[in-house]
Amino acid sequence: MNRALQPAEVKEIYPTGPKGWLCDLASAFILLTRIPVPLRFLTPLPPDMTRSLWAFPLVGFVVSFVGAGVFFLAILAQLPSVIAACLGFLAMIFLTGAFHEDGLADVADGFGGGFGRDRKLDIMRDSRVGTYGSLAVFSALILRVFAVGSLNLSFAIIAFLVTGTVSRYGILCLLRFMKPAREEGTGTAAGVPSRVQMVVAGLFCLAISFLLLPLNYVFPVLLTGLGALAVVSFISHRQIGGHTGDVLGAAQQVSEIAMLICILSVWRS
Repeated sequence: MNRALQPAEVKEIYPTGPKGWLCDLASAFILLTRIPVPLRFLTPLPPDMTRSLWAFPLVGFVVSFVGAGVFFLAILAQLPSVIAACLGFLAMIFLTGAFHEDGLADVADGFGGGFGRDRKLDIMRDSRVGTYGSLAVFSALILRVFAVGSLNLSFAIIAFLVTGTVSRYGILCLLRFMKPAREEGTGTAAGVPSRVQMVVAGLFCLAISFLLLPLNYVFPVLLTGLGALAVVSFISHRQIGGHTGDVLGAAQQVSEIAMLICILSVWRS
């Protein structure tokens, strides 16, 4: 039988400082994407979700950077902007393994087709996707594609990067301010982000927003994302009394869509 690691040994394997931050970032990529990351060269321990929460927006930036790159190459190939946007988002979905979309589908099926808290949670655990879930994922993709496809090239790339980054911060917000709906599952295993993690991730999101967006866009976009999170958290609290891993994924999708639509609205005004 393997001996349990003592706290001091865990600290030694998961060091503090730059190497510890690198371990956290690698863990975040393993948890949120399909991108192969050699965490085993940094530590023998498995990915630590709680430690890696601060890096979620950084992962979102990398994923959305790839999506923006595919969009840009498709535009260079003279493809219509809507087709280019679709290819960009499909690239992001491929990188994440539809991780967040799966959460959105499960939430739509559970909240839409279940009666009573326990039944809703049971449906959300089911790997099968029902009518509500299919419609939710299809609608999410259509809204994102047409929102980005309606922008010019520079604003479309900015929209990819900002919304893909900031929407991952919403996961931290729900973990911080909502309780888990059940005692087991991804939402519970993620733990609660510390104040330091919230500040570090928040500053990164603010930096990306202020660097890329025109100043008159920043506050409307961020407030829209915050409002979308508030709606998701309110509905989730009423439906199941807290958050789950699926709710976290749904919150990312809803906030991303809301911010994209806000960018399009401000751009067209």
